[in-house]
Amino acid sequence: MPRLTRTARLVLSATLALAATAQADGLRVVTWNVSNYSGGRAAAFETAVYGVFDGRSMAPDVFLLQEMLSDSSVQQLVQILNAAPDSPGDWAAAPFVDGNDTDNGFLYRTSKVELLGSVVVAQGGASPNHPRDINRYDVRLVGYGSIEGVISLYSSHMKASTGGSNEARRLLEAQRIRADAEALPDGQHFILGGDFNIRSSNEGAYQELIIVRDDGQFVDPIASPGSWNNSSTFRYIHTQDPIGAGGVDDRYDQLLVSASLVDGDGADYVGQAAIPYSRSAWDDPNHSYRCWGNDGSSFNTVLRSEGNEMVGADIADALKLICNGSGHLPVMLDLVVPARLGADAVIDFGTVTVGAVATELLTAGNAGDTVLWGPDGVGVLEYALGVEAPFGAPGGIQHDAAGDPFNVHEITLDTSTVGVYEAVLVIASNDPEVPLFEVLVRGEVVGCVSDWNADGSVDTLDFLAYLNDWVARDLIADLTGDGTVDTQDFLEFLNLWAEGC
Repeated sequence: MPRLTRTARLVLSATLALAATAQADGLRVVTWNVSNYSGGRAAAFETAVYGVFDGRSMAPDVFLLQEMLSDSSVQQLVQILNAAPDSPGDWAAAPFVDGNDTDNGFLYRTSKVELLGSVVVAQGGASPNHPRDINRYDVRLVGYGSIEGVISLYSSHMKASTGGSNEARRLLEAQRIRADAEALPDGQHFILGGDFNIRSSNEGAYQELIIVRDDGQFVDPIASPGSWNNSSTFRYIHTQDPIGAGGVDDRYDQLLVSASLVDGDGADYVGQAAIPYSRSAWDDPNHSYRCWGNDGSSFNTVLRSEGNEMVGADIADALKLICNGSGHLPVMLDLVVPARLGADAVIDFGTVTVGAVATELLTAGNAGDTVLWGPDGVGVLEYALGVEAPFGAPGGIQHDAAGDPFNVHEITLDTSTVGVYEAVLVIASNDPEVPLFEVLVRGEVVGCVSDWNADGSVDTLDFLAYLNDWVARDLIADLTGDGTVDTQDFLEFLNLWAEGC
């Protein structure tokens, strides 16, 4: 199956990431510790989620939430989102699981994803268990039936604080997440979002998640390892604490993705996962990943409102209000959905004369649903054509972006030999739903009518041979196909004989 070339991936990801914080094309995933949410804060949520500043809005498609306190609070947040100005009004929630301490929640847009099920990966509790539940939510992208359209999303709020016992708790949580991811079906995508309470990528829990070992590896899509705590180097990706006394100084909240979401094929992260996030600007064009509200100007201070370059004052104030005295900023990233192939199903050359030039056109291109996902939310289609002789098709890898006109390819038929021909032209593409699409190709090559005696040349002997059949009123002389042999057939032959082959 064709795979997107490295150059094509770079161009696509850079183009999409430039607009990554506008109303999202594709699928926008957000993780957010909403700070002991029991309900209310409606106006703040409306502004934080659907407020627009300089053309940018959070406007997610799925929410991984931490610190939800009850099922009623989850349902209330769904109602708030559905009633918000500019909301699509299609929000729903996964069944709430009341575990130990605060709990996770999962909200999703029903027009974008179908909830397949939810699982409690591990229950929280007292030592030696971890304090809070780990939840997994399995969804399918709308319009996709293959495994490529399935994503498992984990929500985790790991044990807080420093010290050996707390790190041991986080390691246990990471081990259980990793073990569950390793057991997922081959080819299934997964994402982990949450409040990790991890201060450095060197901590055992983090290493457990990202280490290359069999399956189940998580990848930091912004390639930013290090000691994040209280380090201005990482000020653009800090999420905690935008309102408390400590200020914004730690990368507690993160989104990690499966390696299959950064391989440049099918559903994929919008960005360059091998390139570290900028250390000099919040609007890194190489990434759709954003710590919503953090423009890098609030290191070790309360989140800046007036002059906030990413979200402006109104959204920044709403984010701080949601923090409820101490809390976290949301983290988001965008995914493109897989390309879909559209092509003609039949190519019919009809009847052609031996030795004639015979070509027909095949139309093929990216049929991804740009109404649902947006033109920039569908991956680039790549495909190759293959067909057996006497038919021919262009070689090489072909490309088409969603929303662009379909490509038109010239298919040929070798007419050097008389016969009835039929073959299957195979289009091998990166459409996961139909990776091999078959096009029926057919045609008939007939001899030259002017060469009536079939001796390889057009001369007087052909005229005499046809005249003999015409006088005999043999139906083979019915060149007009009207069921009778008459003067019209004779005149038709004279024209063909004069033209030769």
